[in-house]
Amino acid sequence: MYFRRPEPAANGLQVAPAKRVATPVMMKQAGFEVPEEYCFHPGHTWVVDEGRQNARVGIDAFAGNLLGKIDSIEIADLNRWVRQGQPLATVTRDGRSVDVLCPVEGVLVSVNHEVLKNPNLAIDDPYRNGWLCAIKAPELATNIKNLLQGPIVVPWMQNSLARVAAMVQQLTPALAQDGGLPVKGLLFQVDADVQQKLVNEFFLT
Repeated sequence: MYFRRPEPAANGLQVAPAKRVATPVMMKQAGFEVPEEYCFHPGHTWVVDEGRQNARVGIDAFAGNLLGKIDSIEIADLNRWVRQGQPLATVTRDGRSVDVLCPVEGVLVSVNHEVLKNPNLAIDDPYRNGWLCAIKAPELATNIKNLLQGPIVVPWMQNSLARVAAMVQQLTPALAQDGGLPVKGLLFQVDADVQQKLVNEFFLT
């Protein structure tokens, strides 16, 4: 099975204990808060460079809002080589699952044990304690060039909001809202066909 809930591995690698993560400096612009120094994949995951080719990875607040609440999260196996833009984790709610993509390429060296125990940390605190995993990324500098960063992030988030609002207005008018974020948990409040369209558009899977 490609994904599983990681446990201590036979090769000696361990699930990461709770890690003290520094509170990121948040950039506020046009009603958005995004963390400085973080880089974003178009599939709404993020990565922050922690030095020495170490990268910490999570899902962003836009994705968290679409998901709303999840029952479980499964992350790729420890010591597995993961590729940029390929599935990294699967989130599940009420038997319906969504894959999220890896923003960088490298070896998965640890996972956030607290998120495995309480998956909604990834939704409620996406940029700090809700991180998913750590990756040893030898080509991190090159990978980051393919990601969204700096002043482009807020306009991209705004564009994502506009696109989801337009799609919901067209596909599920009853769930449309005037301005602001879409209904929290929207992804699991629509039928399977609409859900797949939203997943294709925003999670790129």
